[in-house]
Amino acid sequence: MSHTTKEIPQNDHDPTGTTTGTATGEPDSGRPDGVAKPGADQPRPARSWEAVRHLLVRLHFYAGVLVAPFLLVAAVTGLAYTFTPQLDQLVYGDRLRVERVGDEPRPLAEQIAAARAAHPEGTTASVITPAGPEDTTRVVLAVPELGENQRTVFVDPYTAEVRGELTTWFGSTPLTTWLDDLHRNLHLGETGRLYSEVAASWLWVAVAGGLVLWIGRSRGQRAKSARGVLLPDRKARGVRRTRSWHAATGVWLALALLFLSATGLTWSGYAGERFGRLLDAANGNAPALDTALPGPKAPAEDHSEHAGHGGSGDKAADADPAGFDDALTAARAAGLGGTVVVTPAADAASAWTVAQNDNVWPVHYDRVAVDVAGGGEITARTYWADHPALSKLSKLGVQGHMGVLFGVVNQIVLALVALGLTAVIVWGYRMWWQRRPTRDDRRALAGRAPEPGAWRRLPLPVLVLGIPAVIALGWALPLLGVTLAGFLVVDVVVGAVRRRRTA
Repeated sequence: MSHTTKEIPQNDHDPTGTTTGTATGEPDSGRPDGVAKPGADQPRPARSWEAVRHLLVRLHFYAGVLVAPFLLVAAVTGLAYTFTPQLDQLVYGDRLRVERVGDEPRPLAEQIAAARAAHPEGTTASVITPAGPEDTTRVVLAVPELGENQRTVFVDPYTAEVRGELTTWFGSTPLTTWLDDLHRNLHLGETGRLYSEVAASWLWVAVAGGLVLWIGRSRGQRAKSARGVLLPDRKARGVRRTRSWHAATGVWLALALLFLSATGLTWSGYAGERFGRLLDAANGNAPALDTALPGPKAPAEDHSEHAGHGGSGDKAADADPAGFDDALTAARAAGLGGTVVVTPAADAASAWTVAQNDNVWPVHYDRVAVDVAGGGEITARTYWADHPALSKLSKLGVQGHMGVLFGVVNQIVLALVALGLTAVIVWGYRMWWQRRPTRDDRRALAGRAPEPGAWRRLPLPVLVLGIPAVIALGWALPLLGVTLAGFLVVDVVVGAVRRRRTA
């Protein structure tokens, strides 16, 4: 097979960045634009705007290779995690739900007494009222030996019968907790968490770069139409057909993937810490509820563990079960509806807290502080409507990422995104394989990476504006900055070695 008869895809974009073969499987020069390498007697290529595209191709390729393995696992585990409400009902339905046998639930004090009789260990950290008429009441116990986990006892609100117990983590069942850890860090601890942050940091680079390359391609009239951008080319064959499906699907998923990347980074390690600084600087944190009781205050001890999920269990005595009814009655009179979390006072100088826990749109997150000993007086209150815009966006983004903000619709959308992302990754690897060299003297399992060194041909305005922007981005997303610096070092070294060999 002759080199002179092969088709040269001079301006056609390959979202994987691999350009070592055509739709027929023949090898090319290995350059992103398909043009043969200049000879030794040719001058060094001048700076040009085409180099920006070449750099994007290389970044897109390595971003895909870097994050694709984790993203594939994240897509699959995210698909499973999306339906954790249904999975929980399937596995733990006998504890989570009951048949409605009465019109009025029993007092919380009676339900708590039943839970404590069955499980006297630890202290009562909080009580979560049923979200619906067929849901059980959850009595959360702080048990020292469980660490940051809790023991949650499920009680039938109509009969005060204990339906069972589970070891939970911030309200999540063991199954949900296991899937959450798998999705966030692959059960690899800090190592997996770092890799997931790297993947989330590079995901938007892959998405944004792919969009620019696909929309900005100049080959053929198809690229100039919206149909050519949004729909795959069914007439294409070989790698062009695969690329068309890869890119068109990526366009449809772009906004959702950028959303998942941004919201996932807000609770990551390093980028999340930067985001916390931004909230502090912009006064974007949720308002704190003042639980200090008015009047003379007794010396207060540190009870930070008792925020409803603490596991220290170091209280001198358990809270009076009757206090939960008094706090709930006061909160209902103050307008807090739906499911709420009732948390006893940390000490004699503090109030009880009742917080709405309705995560489905329209959300309800009002909170009140109740002086139970003083007759149920509301001493402080925070309204969801008064939260700063950044606080609201952060909270709603997390709920949307977890698939609970819009109920079943949210779950279906996330499931489609997970399936679409899986397909995009598979098509990307298929392109890499399709563009492999197939000649007898040049065989490989996959295509070569795009030619390095495009950054040396970037126009000066791009360098002047781009370097400060990259530095700022590296500060905001530290793991992206570190890996990008490593990418540039490798690019420089590989380019120098190739030039030396050519010389």
